[in-house]
Order: sequence, then C-alpha cells, then structure tokens
Amino acid sequence: MAWACPWARHWLFSRQSRTVSPTLRTSAHSQEAKLLFVMRLRGINGMHPKTRKIMQVRRLHRHQLSLRLCRQQAAPFWLYHPEQSPAHRTRSRWQVLRLLQINNGTFMKVNKATMNMLVKVDPYIMYGYPSLKTVKELVYKRGHAKINGQRVPITDNDMIEKQLGEKTKGAVICIEDLVHQIYTVGPYFKECTKFLWPFKMNAPVGGFSRIRNHFVEGGDAGNREEYINELIRRML
Repeated sequence: MAWACPWARHWLFSRQSRTVSPTLRTSAHSQEAKLLFVMRLRGINGMHPKTRKIMQVRRLHRHQLSLRLCRQQAAPFWLYHPEQSPAHRTRSRWQVLRLLQINNGTFMKVNKATMNMLVKVDPYIMYGYPSLKTVKELVYKRGHAKINGQRVPITDNDMIEKQLGEKTKGAVICIEDLVHQIYTVGPYFKECTKFLWPFKMNAPVGGFSRIRNHFVEGGDAGNREEYINELIRRML
C-alpha cells in the first residue's frame, strides 16, 4: 500500500494503538501507578506535524543563544558580533519530553495531561511503570546532575545538598532522599527531575523486537506497564 504522505502510516498506527490499548487512558487513574519512565525509541523522520510539535516545541532565538554562550565562556567578541558565534548557526530546540537523543530516558508524573501527550507520540517512545529497584539502579548507575547547563556525574551527597537543599527546604540532601522523592512522586518531584540530566541508556542486550510495532502487537513502542523494568535492566 502506497502512503500519500510520509506521516500517514503514523496517523493510522496511532489510531490503532488507541483502540488496541485502552490502558493508556485508564491507567492514569490507578493509584498504584504514580511514576512513568519514558524513553525515546525512534527518530523524527516521517513524523506527523502535530507529533513533531510535541517533540520539538519552539526554537530559541539565535541572539539569545549567543548571549547565553557568551556568559558561559566569557567571550566579549560575541557580545558585539553575535552573528559570528557558533550558537548563531546552531538550531537548538526546547524539548517537551527532554528526549534529545534515541535511548534517552526521563521520569514523568502520571496524570491525564501526561498520558494524553504520550499517546500522541506513542510510536516514537516506550514507557512504563518502574519499580523501586529500577529507580535506584537508574539513579546510582546512570544518574548525572545538571549544574550550570553541564552534565556532571553524581559523585557525593554534598553535590545534591548544595543544589537541592535550599530548593526543597532540606527535604533532599542525599541520594536516598532523591530516590524517595522520585519513586513516591513527592512534593519536590519537579525539582528532583530538573536536577537530573536525562538518562543516556545503552542499546538493550539482545536488541529490540520490532521498533515500528506497538508493544501489544509484539513490538517495542508504547506503554509496556511493569514490563519496562526488564527492558531497563537490559539497557543499563
């Protein structure tokens, strides 16, 4: 069958996945599932325009990027000639899901708005409900902090206390507090997830099944529910 538009297959696949997997809409109201771990599965080639809008919302103004880069690297020349800066030639986009690369992963809170957004990008991501053991392994083995726009490995509790102690009013001062806030989706969940750089995962041991098919069809895309834990352990 020939598709009239490059994103026509995605549109049909998205409609089928909504019909096949009703748990995408109902699981947001379950009390057991409070936390999601979302990973990017595919690129954006042939993506539906509305889906692309979720993955890539807006492009920062190039002049703002130049000024930001000047402040970080202290280059006075760029202050007066922003058109000469490398940032002027960079097409940097703000990501809603913060999934800039394939196999990147982030924690998200389960609610109606989140689930409705994930359904629209279903064929390009995989997600599920991580256990406490999985959250610990992710933070301990793959956890990196975002400090001054830089990706810094978490080496001690002093780093966490310095960055989150004041923001959380002393509630998060060590890595165990960080894990607790994330897994229980505590009152400082937003501050903790912003502190963490998106996780960079490896390709799973044994490979994927079929990345273009939904999980309920024997593929990899979409909601895997608790089966996400086994996949994450193969990607650590």
